[in-house]
Amino acid sequence: MPTDDQFEMLSFIVDHVEVGLFAVDQDFRITLWNGFMAMHSGMTAEEVKGRNLFECFPELPSKWLEKKIQNVFLLKNYAFTSWEQRPHLFKFPHNRSVTGGMESMRQNCTFLPVKQGEAVDHVCVALFDYTETALFQKQLTTTIAALEVEKGEQRKLIAQLAEAQGQLLQAEKMASIGQLAAGVAHEINNPVGFVNGNFGSLEGYISDLMRLLSEYEGLEALLDQHPQALARVNALKKEIEIDFLREDVPQLFKESRDGLDRVKRIVQDLKDFSRVDQAEWQSANLHDCLNSTLSIVQNEVKYKAEVIKNYGALPLVECMPSQLNQVFLNLLVNAAQAIKEHGRITIRTAVESDWVLVSVSDTGSGIPPDVVKRIFDPFFTTKPVGTGTGLGLSVSYSIVNRHGGRIEVDTQVGAGTTFSVWLPIVQTADAVDKIS
Repeated sequence: MPTDDQFEMLSFIVDHVEVGLFAVDQDFRITLWNGFMAMHSGMTAEEVKGRNLFECFPELPSKWLEKKIQNVFLLKNYAFTSWEQRPHLFKFPHNRSVTGGMESMRQNCTFLPVKQGEAVDHVCVALFDYTETALFQKQLTTTIAALEVEKGEQRKLIAQLAEAQGQLLQAEKMASIGQLAAGVAHEINNPVGFVNGNFGSLEGYISDLMRLLSEYEGLEALLDQHPQALARVNALKKEIEIDFLREDVPQLFKESRDGLDRVKRIVQDLKDFSRVDQAEWQSANLHDCLNSTLSIVQNEVKYKAEVIKNYGALPLVECMPSQLNQVFLNLLVNAAQAIKEHGRITIRTAVESDWVLVSVSDTGSGIPPDVVKRIFDPFFTTKPVGTGTGLGLSVSYSIVNRHGGRIEVDTQVGAGTTFSVWLPIVQTADAVDKIS
């Protein structure tokens, strides 16, 4: 038998522990009601002891709870219910943040038989406040779902961008390509902006939640006196694969961040290509024009040819950059398509007097003499039906001509072709008026 001091200490612990404890006999009369239950129910032990549990609390799920307690008396074994199966036994208010979205305390309940010899005289119910865990799990689930949504949006954006690139590479209506590229860049840039902004916040939220989880894990030692509760926590950690989550969530963020960066780079290349901010005459760096165009046609070129850049020292050239980008795009795509398996595309730039030269050479099949005479004719094409409109070189010729320049072609069947674009460094007033 415990001494008076031991009994007093035991009574103090039972009454002050941060767990709800109450007991009932076989007639459901309350025989134990600790401080936790009194504080949250608003009814003291003196008010409820000796009274029927369901008379004191008619809002309880009586049929379910009666059966639960009767089974403990009958089977002489403990029972358990989780907040995930039944959110609460007693609908106690909780003191967590309103923003948590929980209208009442979430509770795990353990039903323990209290034996006198072999007979069970009472059933003690231990009620654990799991509101913090429920809030955390809800936030974690919401955050992971939001992350999946973000990834889905990025997949859609990348798919849309790939489709737009495909259109740019396949379409030979060069006069419309700059406008298309500008529109794509603008439309994609807006959703990328808010996805990128939300992503940083989302990453911070996940990091905070993971730190909170680590703090909870640091408190597991306090559950040594409650092996059943500790076993439940460990079972839950195993069920949700907490170690895998810790490894996978940062990887998901990394992949998503890489996807965002890729989209931003491609959008910037599209903007540079179309020069959406610079639709007027200006002094431009043609090397920048060539590089942005190469980025756009990379998917068309990279499987067919090695690109060699022989750039000379060029001055700034007075031009319409978006229109020249269309010319360079067409020449590069044609060079790639002229190569049957794998070859080289060489881009050379140079200055001669008041002119700059941009040449694109390929090691493709060359152009037969009877075809060379017609390559700048509108709608003339040697490509299969449905793969070309015959407008690419015609439009390019027109753009260069309106810049006061010229296009020359040097080709040899079986050896390759070189297109040379000559442009004046400074435009005359007549040329500016004509192209405007």
